[in-house]
Amino acid sequence: MVITLQKENILIVDDEKTVRRGLNRCLTLRGFSCAEAGSADEAMESLKNKPADLVILDIMMPGTSGSDFLPRLKKSYPDTAVVMATAVVEPDTIVKCMKNGAHDYITKPYDIDELVSNINMALEKRKLELNLRAKSQVLEGKIEEQAKELQKLFIDAVESLVSALEAKDKYTAGHSRRVTKIAMETAIAMGLKGEDLDNLRWAALLHDIGKIGIDPNIQNKPGVLTPEEYDIILTHCVIGPSIVQPLVNDKIIEVIKHHHDSYDGSGLNQKVSGENIPLGARILATADSFDAMTSDRPYRSSMPISAALAEVVRCAGTQFDPAVVKAFLKTPIVNSLKA
Repeated sequence: MVITLQKENILIVDDEKTVRRGLNRCLTLRGFSCAEAGSADEAMESLKNKPADLVILDIMMPGTSGSDFLPRLKKSYPDTAVVMATAVVEPDTIVKCMKNGAHDYITKPYDIDELVSNINMALEKRKLELNLRAKSQVLEGKIEEQAKELQKLFIDAVESLVSALEAKDKYTAGHSRRVTKIAMETAIAMGLKGEDLDNLRWAALLHDIGKIGIDPNIQNKPGVLTPEEYDIILTHCVIGPSIVQPLVNDKIIEVIKHHHDSYDGSGLNQKVSGENIPLGARILATADSFDAMTSDRPYRSSMPISAALAEVVRCAGTQFDPAVVKAFLKTPIVNSLKA
């Protein structure tokens, strides 16, 4: 058993006393310092007396629900990390909670090892955000010197988030970095430079970060996903921007948000099409799909390179931007795979 050396303060908010007590015992044994609250009002009172590093918040509580209490909690204690707890995964509710500042969610009944992993990731993200904020304040007085330090912190934060995703889903290991390489080569072939190229690099690295908030049982399902499960997977395009919003600019957010949009507008809940989709998202859609097709997944083996390239060409004009496909086929990485 791994014992946490530093005792982070955790507040467990759940209307069921037996659930709170059981969770308190398990987390205390793992080195955390825990307090309990049975309602939103009790939680606020507890936080006044003893601030928490992290709150485990039950979504479905009588009276004020966890999802309704979350905005109030984050407004009063913006530096507190929050992990939502739910017995039933409802994508709309999860997305709402992520938008309102939740760092992650966990399903009931609890798998204590998975919960501890989620807690540690949420605390690490909170630490990064606090460090970033502190660095930003210092930057006001030492702009040129501290800008380099802030950039390094940003890169470290990105790497940490990507590593957290890959640790949660073994099938994404290396995916974000491979997609970044393909996307960058495609963008260069299309003449992108400077800030546009940098924005695409960060968007590509972070495009799947929203999967941190997706049920791992669905992500790693050893079979074809149902339409409902696929809809849940696609919520990562909404969850992702809410997670990285403190770290990146609006252009990067838009690329992440639209990277599953189809060029012809036929994607799920899609509101834009064609060249109204950000160019970075159109590039990312091709790079992401190609790497997904040529990688193993829980429900299928990887496709041969030739078959994946043929599929990309076939979908030019429907799923993919024809101009992006043309540039993609000229990239060094594609030519090396053909050889």
